[in-house]
Amino acid sequence: MTLTLTSLADLLARLALWAIVAPLLPGLINRVKAWVAGRRGPPVLQLYYDLGKLWRKGVVVSTLASPGFFIGPVVTWVALLGAAALVPLGPLGATLSFRGDVILLVYLLALARFATAWAAWETGSAFEGMGAAREVSYAVLAEAAIITAVLTLSVHSGSLSLAALLAPTPGAGAALLAAGWFIVLLAENCRVPFDDPNTHLELTMIHEAMVLDHSGPLLAVVLHGAALKLMLFAMLLVQAVVPLGDLSASVAGAVLWVGVLGVAVGVGLVESLLARYAFRRVPLLLTTAFLFCWFALMLAWKGGVA
Repeated sequence: MTLTLTSLADLLARLALWAIVAPLLPGLINRVKAWVAGRRGPPVLQLYYDLGKLWRKGVVVSTLASPGFFIGPVVTWVALLGAAALVPLGPLGATLSFRGDVILLVYLLALARFATAWAAWETGSAFEGMGAAREVSYAVLAEAAIITAVLTLSVHSGSLSLAALLAPTPGAGAALLAAGWFIVLLAENCRVPFDDPNTHLELTMIHEAMVLDHSGPLLAVVLHGAALKLMLFAMLLVQAVVPLGDLSASVAGAVLWVGVLGVAVGVGLVESLLARYAFRRVPLLLTTAFLFCWFALMLAWKGGVA
């Protein structure tokens, strides 16, 4: 009984860590963008303030909205938190780990996307339906790159467990995998050059178009889920290309968090130095991400390093 309570306390503590730290990354990205633009910008903790404010507000609901409008954001958030529980935290390991957990991770990410699009469709809004269609069309290429990256790590490690998969060997394959995964991170989190999280022009929106009708606590759940997803992809990127297992526990933990913050800084720099791409160019960029991961897979399969 004591072991069960201890395990439960550890599970809750790790999930709380994910939930508390995740909103820091979007704030850091916005701070970097402000620094590059030469302005003061919002505080790093701005998203925490926004979430607290949204939780105290009411919800405005369209007369066309069905129960799916309320269920969708919650399912998305739970799926992303469940996916986060599978991702190892460096030397601390994963909250939940078993053989084949990487397959469950991919399906949870797909479920989160489906639930977000489902909630958008349930509003009866043409703009939200358009945003959902764009999101799903981009996901076809993004998921191909994700699966190829997973196959690369699986071939290299000979395992389907995330704890074993995320044990890379530095080399050309790791560089290719990092490049491909970083592009996927930008696409999956609707960042520039795929989408602009600060835009309010409906005709060019993707993710923002899907949450136009959300307000109050529902919008808070959406924003926090987006921060969770960003942190999840950053964690995977760092651990997929940095050999943390060769370091001591304290150094590995420090390198992991520095790497995650470095990914956030990188996203901020990309958004500061690049403009949003035209829709016709987005598939080409996602195809490039897939090819990076594919070449990394070929190196791992033919006996190179990944």
